[in-house]
Amino acid sequence: MRPMLSFRSILSAFVISMLGVVSTGSAIAQAAYPDKPVRFVVPYPPGGGTDVIARIVQDRFQSLLGQPIIIDNKGGAGGSVGSELAARAAPDGYTVLFTLSSHTINPAIYPKLSFDTIKDFESIGTVASLPQILVANPQVPANTVAELVALAKAKPELLAYASVGNGSPGHLAGELFKLRTGTQMTHIPYRGGGPAVTDVISGQVPLLWVSIPAAAQFVKAGKLKAFAVSTLKCSAAFPDVPTVQETGVPDFEVDSWYAMFVPARTPQPVIDRLNRTLNTIVAEPGIRDKLLAQGAEGVGGTPQALSRIVAAEIPKWAKLAKDANIKAD
Repeated sequence: MRPMLSFRSILSAFVISMLGVVSTGSAIAQAAYPDKPVRFVVPYPPGGGTDVIARIVQDRFQSLLGQPIIIDNKGGAGGSVGSELAARAAPDGYTVLFTLSSHTINPAIYPKLSFDTIKDFESIGTVASLPQILVANPQVPANTVAELVALAKAKPELLAYASVGNGSPGHLAGELFKLRTGTQMTHIPYRGGGPAVTDVISGQVPLLWVSIPAAAQFVKAGKLKAFAVSTLKCSAAFPDVPTVQETGVPDFEVDSWYAMFVPARTPQPVIDRLNRTLNTIVAEPGIRDKLLAQGAEGVGGTPQALSRIVAAEIPKWAKLAKDANIKAD
């Protein structure tokens, strides 16, 4: 006669079997990812640099993932509004934060963020990198950085500069420019590159620091004039536009990047799938050409590489924010 099983033994067997069912179900769900549309949260309005880069890769992501990619523009607070939305989304890979390097600047500018830039996100990979560009309404009476600096010192009340928002790379570039040139210019924050470009073209604001994709077509059309780029090397899209350092302004560099993140606790197989897809896309000549036309270079790489960039830049930008007294308006 077989001994009778105790209640505890029966319960343990039941729990183990149910865990197996859940584990198997989770594995099947991850293997099927994605089986519905994926949302790219772009924390800036349409028409800005982040939006432009996201739309360049959108079609290829749709093709390779086999599901629609929905771009959801959620501008505000230098990208923090959309980033918070993404941080609070379900960690299932169906909400992806497609953002700018202001992601690592905002902790210094907005000390009461409702999310943790490191703990609340998992890295997918870097999509592209590019300079900020200093552009102006064609009516601004200066055509070089030296002339602009002289104008700012002679008539500081004439000049203000726009950016895509407090804590954006353009904001940091503008404040660093003021520090290095000893000039005074009023910062006018916008909710994204599209609205800022529109107002500079119309003459509402004379100057703009912005990522090249937001301004490229307007510079080429003569609706904006370009003074300099923020990186240590010239942009392939505008090889005749000097770097700020080349114009005689010392110790000046602000690089910016576009990257993808998902909410913390997103399953590793989902992260791996998105990372492989990203690397495939940015290696394609057609995509690289489209990025280059916007002044951006495709990057790719591992999630770990992006996480190292995030960890290194947070203290770097915190120091600049303190030195330049950059605060949220």
